[in-house]
Amino acid sequence: MADSAQTRPPDSVRASDADRDHVAQRLADALAEGRLTHDEHSERLDAVYAAKTLGELEPLTRDLPATVPATAPAGTVEHPEPPGPEVAPAGTGTGHENIIAVLSAAERRDRWLVEPRTNVSGVLGGVELDLRHAVLSQREVVLQCAMLLSGLTIIVPPGVRVLNRTSGILGGVKVDAGGFAAPTSPDAPTVVLSGLLFLGGIDVRTREVGAEK
Repeated sequence: MADSAQTRPPDSVRASDADRDHVAQRLADALAEGRLTHDEHSERLDAVYAAKTLGELEPLTRDLPATVPATAPAGTVEHPEPPGPEVAPAGTGTGHENIIAVLSAAERRDRWLVEPRTNVSGVLGGVELDLRHAVLSQREVVLQCAMLLSGLTIIVPPGVRVLNRTSGILGGVKVDAGGFAAPTSPDAPTVVLSGLLFLGGIDVRTREVGAEK
């Protein structure tokens, strides 16, 4: 008797992390080309990382131009080459997000879309932004900070450049490269820090995916 796994419909095969990442990259390309809006991209990206089978992934790119060669077996998703930095630019964008911590804490981690401009405000609070699994909406994004008696922790993977353009009053920015050399490529994904720190600080850490914070 043939193994039941060999006769299983392709759509019911469990999706791997590489399968999901490949579909996420196709969605990123579609966003960059203007085929998807930011809201559509965000909704589909959430569905990608909630998908358990190839059948759940297939509808998410069904209305997009095919990028898999015609010789690929039906029902399969090709694995891309290993990516560089985990923060992978997803194309241009025009949106913004507000992250506020007043006498409280706020955080962003795992898969999340970093808009071209993110306003981060803290008053007697703390904010943590982990970019190791994030998707940048464009090559360079801006974090506009207003920290009053507050702290902001930013975690980036190796290969991401952080530019400090903040102004500090009894506050400042500390950058811990974690033993990694700063990126030298002008095309490196870039996070620009701007705004005002009043009795507040920003702690930037470079960490590998899966490493301790």
